[in-house]
Amino acid sequence: MVKVLISDKMSPKAAEIFRQRGVEVDEITGMTPEELKACIADYDGLAVRSSTKATEEIIKAATNLKVIGRAGIGVDNVDIAAATAAGVCVMNTPFGNAITTAEHAIAMMFSLSRHIPAANQSTQEGKWEKSKFMGVELYGKVLGIIGCGNIGSIVADRACGLKMKVIAFDPFLSPERAVELGVEKVELEDLLARADYISLHTPITDSTRNIINAENIAKMKDGVRLINCARGGLVVEADLKAGLESGKIAGAALDVFAEEPATENILFGMENVVCTPHLGASTNEAQVNVAIQVAEQMADYLLVGSVTNALNMPSVTAEEAPKLKPYMELAKQLGGFVGQVTETGIKKVHVEYEGQAAGLNIKPLTAIILQGILGPLLDSVNMVNAPIVAKERGIDVTESINDKIDDYQTLVRVTVTTEKRSRDIAGTLYGDKSPRIVNIKGISMEAEMGPHMLYVTNKDKPGFIGALGTLLGKNDINIATFHLGRNEAQGEAIALIEVDSELSPETVAEVQSLPHVQQVKTLKF
Repeated sequence: MVKVLISDKMSPKAAEIFRQRGVEVDEITGMTPEELKACIADYDGLAVRSSTKATEEIIKAATNLKVIGRAGIGVDNVDIAAATAAGVCVMNTPFGNAITTAEHAIAMMFSLSRHIPAANQSTQEGKWEKSKFMGVELYGKVLGIIGCGNIGSIVADRACGLKMKVIAFDPFLSPERAVELGVEKVELEDLLARADYISLHTPITDSTRNIINAENIAKMKDGVRLINCARGGLVVEADLKAGLESGKIAGAALDVFAEEPATENILFGMENVVCTPHLGASTNEAQVNVAIQVAEQMADYLLVGSVTNALNMPSVTAEEAPKLKPYMELAKQLGGFVGQVTETGIKKVHVEYEGQAAGLNIKPLTAIILQGILGPLLDSVNMVNAPIVAKERGIDVTESINDKIDDYQTLVRVTVTTEKRSRDIAGTLYGDKSPRIVNIKGISMEAEMGPHMLYVTNKDKPGFIGALGTLLGKNDINIATFHLGRNEAQGEAIALIEVDSELSPETVAEVQSLPHVQQVKTLKF
C-alpha cells in the first residue's frame, strides 16, 4: 500500500483525504532531523508545511520517496535540487492562500487609513482622542497595484468594489485581462505618480527586488500610503523610513520584512506604520484549503501519476527523456533570450517546430520556453505551471509543426507579439546535441549561448564594432565569442557577444551611449 508521512501540523482534512483515497498515512509532528532520517525510507510521500526541513541528507535517506508536498507556496525548506536528482517530485499549493492574503492587504489598507491599531490602544487606555485619529476615505482614491497576478487581481476586484480607481503595473498583464479586471494598465512611473495607495503583490526577482527605493519614492505622489503583504525584499526599509519621516509617505502597512522573524526593525515604533507578523496566509480557511490541496495533489500523483503544481518535474516519459534533453536546453535558451530582451507586455507566443523537432513531444518544450519568457519577472514559474501562468495573464500561446526540412534538419522558432511589435528567434541543434541560435528578428547568425551574454542592436555603420570592442576592453571585459548579423548593408545589425564576466550597470550604460546603438541587454543563461 502507498504510504505518506505528514510531518508538520496541518488541518486534519489532509489525513482524511489520504485515507479516503486508500493511502496509508501517519501523522508524526515535531520530529528531529535524526528521527525523520531514521523513518523516512518507509514512506512514498512526505507532506510538510514550513517546519520540516527536507534537506539533501533527508532526501538521500528517503529511498522509497516519490513526492514531497508543501501545504503552502514557499519551498525554502525543501532542497529541490537534491529532490530532482533523486527523482522526487516536489509540489506546492500556490493558490490556496490567495484570497486570505488579498483580504489581509485590504484590511491593512483600512487599518492604515483609519488609524485602527493606534486608536484601539488609545481608547482601551481610557483616552478619548477623537481628533487625533482623523482618517481618510478609500472611496474615490487611486490604488496602484504592483503585480496583478493571482493575489493582485483579487485585491483589484475588492478595491473596485470599494469604488476605488485601480491602476496596475505588471508587464505580463494583457490589455484584455486588464479590461476584464476593471483596472487600467500603466507603466511603473505613471503608477508612482498617480497612486494614493500602492499595494505590492509581486515576487522577488532581479527586476522587483528593492523596487520601493529612494529613487522611486521620490516619484510618488505626496502623501501616498504603502501596503506590502508580498515580500520584505521589495522595500528598502531605510528609504521607506526616510520617506515616512519627511512626510512624502503618509503611512505604511507592512506584513513582511527584509529580516524575519522581525523582532527588531527600524520601522517599529513609528506612529504612521502598521505592522503584522506575516499573517497574510493565517486564516483557518486558508490552512484548510492548502491541506486539502496538498493531499489531493499527492494522492493523484501517487495513485494515477497526475502532476499538479510540480516545481521540478516535466511531463516526459522515460523513453522520451534522452531525445528531448538537448531540445530542452535549446528551449531554455530561446525562452530565456526572449524573456530578457522583451520590455513590454506580451500578448501572444507562437512556437514553430520544424523538421525533426516536429516529431517530438512538444508540450514540455513549449512549457520550458514559456518558463524562460516569464521567468525574469516571476520567480515561482516553472515548466509545469508556466502554461497556467501565461493563461492567467491573458497570453495567447499557440504551437505549429511542420516536418518539412529546409535549411536546417531541425528548427525551433519562437515568435512573441507584444503591445508594440512582434519579434522572433530561432535555434537548432548541431550534431543533435549543441544548441545554437541561428536567427534573431529575421537576421541570420549562428551563436552559441554562454553564461554571460551581451546583446546589442544597432545601425550598421563603419567603426561600430571597433568602438564596442575598445569600450569592453577599457572596462576589463574579456570577449569569449563575438557573433554578428545584419539585414542589409547600412541597415539593422545585431551583435551577440559572450563575455567572461557580468557587466556592471555603468558599463552597460556606456555601451548604450555609443553612436548608433538602439538596444542593449545583458543576458544570463
